[in-house]
Formats: sequence, structure tokens, C-alpha cells
Amino acid sequence: MTRVLQCVAGAEHGGAETFFVSLVLALHEAGLEQRVVIRPNALRRARLEKGGITPVELPFGGIFDWRTGRALKKEAEAFGADVVLSWMNRASAKCPRGAYVRAGRLGGYYNLKYYKTCDWLIGITPDIVSHVVKNGWPSDRAVYLPNFATPEAAPPVSRASFDTPEGAPLLFTLGRLHPVKGFDVLLTALQTVPEAYLWLAGEGPARAQLEALAEKLGVAQRVRFLGWREDKAALFAAADIAIFPSRYEPFGTVTLEAWAYETPLVAAASAGPAGVVTNEKDALLVPIDDAPAMAGALNRLIGDPALRDALIAGGKATFAANFTKAAVVRRYLDFFERIKA
Repeated sequence: MTRVLQCVAGAEHGGAETFFVSLVLALHEAGLEQRVVIRPNALRRARLEKGGITPVELPFGGIFDWRTGRALKKEAEAFGADVVLSWMNRASAKCPRGAYVRAGRLGGYYNLKYYKTCDWLIGITPDIVSHVVKNGWPSDRAVYLPNFATPEAAPPVSRASFDTPEGAPLLFTLGRLHPVKGFDVLLTALQTVPEAYLWLAGEGPARAQLEALAEKLGVAQRVRFLGWREDKAALFAAADIAIFPSRYEPFGTVTLEAWAYETPLVAAASAGPAGVVTNEKDALLVPIDDAPAMAGALNRLIGDPALRDALIAGGKATFAANFTKAAVVRRYLDFFERIKA
């Protein structure tokens, strides 16, 4: 069987980093032999170890970090890796060529200078694959492999635990608290969705600004900043509507999660959601940075149970056809076997 080393540097929290763990564990369950290398991160390490993977930790430092590249090559050769899969810019730039096939995974429209030692590139959307080809990468060595979401059964989080009325429409969103995620637009929209409460799960550099904005807009009493959470299933189970307001989002796993957890979705039409959503069928798409349009879509969903049910059914069908764990894992395993040759 193919032996694969996967490596990621990554931020402390983030969607790509979370999916890295999910994919590693899914491939482990499927029987793939793996060596996993990460930047030190206690939470990521704990999740991997709980799933039966003991990661190697390397610094993935700046330009004067000579250790990581040498150590990665040593790990790959000692493991007998057939394929080395590096995630995003830093891990890909640190990973040297060797007696293995090199694949780099791009979750965005990255500069290809970081992928000079790669033999193959993976784009998580067709548009990212088009991006790398337009920038000179051979089309026969660029492949589309999407993310997946794995719904888990969980009882809903108690609304009382976050001082939220039982009868109020409950909106839910999650992500890194950063300006590109568009949470400021969502807070602005909330001004004209007067019945609704919002749960916002995540951490990041914009938290203080978002809390201050909620106060300034007069919606703070209806917003709950939940911090970084590991109980997504329970949060989706509690929510009436999911929202994905990102200004920039090459893919957006939240879209898949809303479909998987059968939660009606409103999304800003950034590249990722716009590339997979069929508007009015499996979600409502609104223009980027358009708080009135977002408020209109939310009010429409709150007032139309039949539309909510239709979007849930459409999202469930789209998810089942394209984004289940089994389907995506099979595509990765086939890809590894193909490039190993």
C-alpha cells in the first residue's frame, strides 16, 4: 500500500488546519499508512493522538529555520514515503525533493513560488485548479480534490447556557475572527433582523473590534461570542439558520457543514460558496459586503418555513452527491495510487 507523509504548519486555529486533522484521521480509518508532521499545537496533537496518530512536531519557522526542511526529508526517507503531501505555503516551501512524489495542497489562490519542489498540485475547488494552470502549472499535474464534512449526532447546546430565548430565531456562524470573514457585515445586518439572536463561534485578531462594533450597532445584547469550539454538531443542532458572510473564501467548509447538519444556509457569494451553491435550491446567496441583502435573506428565511425546508432538502442532496467523507477519501486514495506510479 502507498505510504504517505503529510505535513502542515498552519495557524493556531483555522478551517484548513481543522480539515487537515479530519482528512488524516479519515485516511487512517481507511487503512492508509501515514507519517504526520505538524507545527507544535497542543489541540491538534491531542485530536490526532485520540484518533490513533502520533505526530512528529517541527518548528516550521522563518527563512533562518534550516532544521525543518532537513528533518522533513529525513522523516520521509526513514518512513519510506511514496508520497509527501504538504499543506499550504509554508509546509510546501520547507519540504525538499527526495525519493518520493511531492504534492502540494492549495486551499486558496496562492503564489506558486512556494510550490517549486512539488510534482503535483491539488486545488480544493475547480477554480483554484484553473488558477494554478493559468499561472503556468502543467494541467496534467493539477487535480481537484474537495473537502468533506462529517456530521455527528449530538444533542443541541442549551439556549439557556448562552442566555438566548427559546422562541427567538437563532442564527449561527463560525470561523476565524478576521476581517476577511465578513462578520462585521453580519453584525450590521442583524440591526434589521430584530427578532434574531446570533451565536458566533471562533477566535482571532478581530474579536475586540467585533465586540465593540456590536455595542456600537446596538445588537450586543443579541450576540454571543462563543470563542473557539469543538462541539460544532451540538451548535448546528441548536441553530435555526447558518450564515457564511465571508468576503474572501476559496472553499468554505461551513457550507458543507450546514448541508450535512441540515441547517438552512445564507452565504455571501465569495468564490468558494458561489462555486458549489445553487442559489434558491440549496442555499441563499447574497452579494459580498451587502448587509441589507443579507438581512433580507435572513428575514425571508425566518418568515418562510417552506423555504427553509426546501433549502435543507437541496443542501442534503448536494452534500450526499459530492462531499461525503467516503467519496472524498476514495478520491484521495485513488490519487495517491496514481501518482505513486
